[in-house]
Amino acid sequence: MISSQLYVFLQLCSVFLGVVLIALVIFRLVKRKMFLTQFSLKSGSNRMAGFVEFVSEKVAKPAVESNNQEINDKFKRAGISSKSKWINFYMPIKYGALMLGCASIYIYSLKDPLSTPTLVALMASWLIACIILPDAILDARGTARISRVSRQLPYLLDLLAVCVQTGMTIESAMNYLSKEMAGFDRELAALLKKTNDRSRLVGMQKALDELYDDIPSSEMRSFVMTLKQSLQYGSSIYGVLTTLAGDIRDVQMLTLEEKIGKLAAKMSVPLILFIMIPIVILIAAPGILRMMSNV
Repeated sequence: MISSQLYVFLQLCSVFLGVVLIALVIFRLVKRKMFLTQFSLKSGSNRMAGFVEFVSEKVAKPAVESNNQEINDKFKRAGISSKSKWINFYMPIKYGALMLGCASIYIYSLKDPLSTPTLVALMASWLIACIILPDAILDARGTARISRVSRQLPYLLDLLAVCVQTGMTIESAMNYLSKEMAGFDRELAALLKKTNDRSRLVGMQKALDELYDDIPSSEMRSFVMTLKQSLQYGSSIYGVLTTLAGDIRDVQMLTLEEKIGKLAAKMSVPLILFIMIPIVILIAAPGILRMMSNV
């Protein structure tokens, strides 16, 4: 008779082998399609070529491209360059840790026998941690980066307004600030430098759109729309930039006041749990003990 732990482990191994076999089949089909394309062997009578084309174009290629694009967007949002080597090793490390952890839990269960529900719960917890935790860390880092850049944006608007007021163009002002702000905020200076470099290749409006895609916040959207309107219609933006900087500061102050207002309601829960309830117990405990002693 096979033990329950060994049965669960065999089931996990069979699922893993099935996934590997499916991935191997898809890889071979895609590789065959590329071979047929290279030597121009596709024809109407070649059903295998049609099947390979369907699988590679409709199933494999969109799935791989969508997954890679999603990973690149997460790393980009978190402030990690798309040229970083960690992007290529992200998925192998993620699922390698998953399999290594499951194997370690099973080996530990052989030395110190665990019940089947406990073993399944441990493996399920490790599975959830390996799949969800890395993405959650990247998302949290991206959210913190967006919030950090948005908080520093009013200072950039004031400096840009001063540069424009002195007669500099938007492009030259952004180039100048990308160098001068390196000591104040390296991240914001790097964003300005990247936008300025991209503007030389694809134009300022496209570069501003890419800047908003990198920092998708309401403050950045207002900043991008203001610059694009000035570039399109040639209007003066000194007053607009200073007004926008003041509005962003007011919104940030209102947000901070809202958080402070919510703090009293949040503090009431630990106040009730850790202060009021123990006080009630201390007051009522002597009387309850005397009643129990009389009984």
